[in-house]
Formats: sequence, structure tokens, C-alpha cells
Amino acid sequence: MQITAPCIVCLTWRLEDAQGQLIDELAEPLEFFYGADDLFAKVEEALEGQEKGFEADISLEPEHAFGEYDSGLVCFEARMLFPDGVEPGMQIEGLPEGAVSEDMPADAIYTVTEVYPAHVVLDGNHPLAGLGLRMHMKVLDVRSATEAEIETGSMGEAVFSLLNGAPPDAQLH
Repeated sequence: MQITAPCIVCLTWRLEDAQGQLIDELAEPLEFFYGADDLFAKVEEALEGQEKGFEADISLEPEHAFGEYDSGLVCFEARMLFPDGVEPGMQIEGLPEGAVSEDMPADAIYTVTEVYPAHVVLDGNHPLAGLGLRMHMKVLDVRSATEAEIETGSMGEAVFSLLNGAPPDAQLH
């Protein structure tokens, strides 16, 4: 079966930075909805019309992946707004209650980049923002999407937003 929207594509991949350093490896096959928002547009473009067994190496510039780095998404908040034990690398959803950075997106995931006695530095950029990436991918299977999958428009895997290097237990709530 050829890959055309809408269908389900089962992939593995190896994702590296521009210097060839491993960022993520999807060794266990995972299904993605082709023709919606499960994959980057440039990845879908490479997959269009291909079949099971297809392999490709794709270069993704920041604008085709996680976007350019935006220094305007970095802010400083009072240390007292955070729990004891806050440390660099932890992530929080949204700004803490009492935050003074009113112009920051309320629904962003912020990474704690620095902790000082009086303040904490938060970065609302995706950890891979601004990076050129290389992806080697392999199509292990292609199948028709079910009516339920077409209605949902996703396989529910937010893989690309989770490629951040922070372990699940490093999240603040």
C-alpha cells in the first residue's frame, strides 16, 4: 500500500543533531496518522507515495522541526513561587501561580534552566528549538486508517513534543 492521506504509518527512526549526536532513537515501531499533525510536514513530504520498507535520511532545519529559538520565551520568576528541590532540567506546565511574566504563554511547558537564591530562570522554548536535525527513518508498515482514527485525526502520540531529554520524574506539578 502506498502512503497517502489518510493512512497509518508504522515507523522506526534515529534522530541526531547536526553534529551526529544521538538525540532519540525509536527502536520499537510506533504508528502515526499520516495526513494530520502526528508528523512534521517535511517528514510527511518524504513519505508521500512510499511503501513498506522505504528508508530515508532527512535533514530538518529548525523551521521544519521545533522552530527557531526565541529569547523572548525566557523569563525570571521569584524563587519562592517554586517548591523546594527545584533544579535545572525540571519542567513545569504553565507559569507558577503568582508569576509576574504576564506576556509569556500561559499554556507553554517551561524548562527550569537556572536556580538562584532569589529567582528561577524559565525557558518556554522546546528543548530542541533552534537545532538542525537529521532523521533516519524506516517504514515498517502502512495500513488504511479506520473510521475512528480518521475522526480523531491522530494516533495520540505526542512524540515530537516529548523529545526533550527530561525524564518523566523531572516534571514539576
